[in-house]
Amino acid sequence: MKVAILYSGGKDSSLMAVILDRLGYDVELVTINFGKYDSTIPARTSAKNLGFKHKVIKLDQQILEDAVEMIIKDNFPNNGINYIHHTVLEILSDEYKVIADGTRREDRIPKLKFNEIQSLEDRKNIQYLNLTGIGYKTINDTSDQLFEIQKAESDINNSSDYEMEIRVMLEELGYDTNEIFPQHIQSRVIGWKKNE
Repeated sequence: MKVAILYSGGKDSSLMAVILDRLGYDVELVTINFGKYDSTIPARTSAKNLGFKHKVIKLDQQILEDAVEMIIKDNFPNNGINYIHHTVLEILSDEYKVIADGTRREDRIPKLKFNEIQSLEDRKNIQYLNLTGIGYKTINDTSDQLFEIQKAESDINNSSDYEMEIRVMLEELGYDTNEIFPQHIQSRVIGWKKNE
């Protein structure tokens, strides 16, 4: 069965790809882009290095604009990023019967609540899978055993998640994104760990 995994090139979505691949799913990594900035390069590179099929889906830039408007109003990214994630899942559920992402137990955004997951699955007759039952320590330990990982302060060149195009749009509008987005380290999978 085909599964679309929302893919940023990070360890969480890469781990989800490995799990579902080993369970026999036909894995297709999917990176979303709104045409504001080509943030897909890190994800395409990671997917190629891991040997998974990868697809870029370009969505209406209005979704990004609506999210940026929320972020400006809130002066904080959570609601805007969650809005994008919910919208993307709704759109993908028209094409795929199984959708997954790398959201895990400690994530605050993007994340669906349990009742939102149930609603999405029931309304769209799909399956939605994530890593909610797994904590960051387990994900880090497992990822360190499987992947070569590059860590760097988050910027528009080292991740393919929603944040990158949001940053570009905010900066074009004159906002200092460092005042809106908390500084954090971004982990990107660059390939399989070589046996020593």
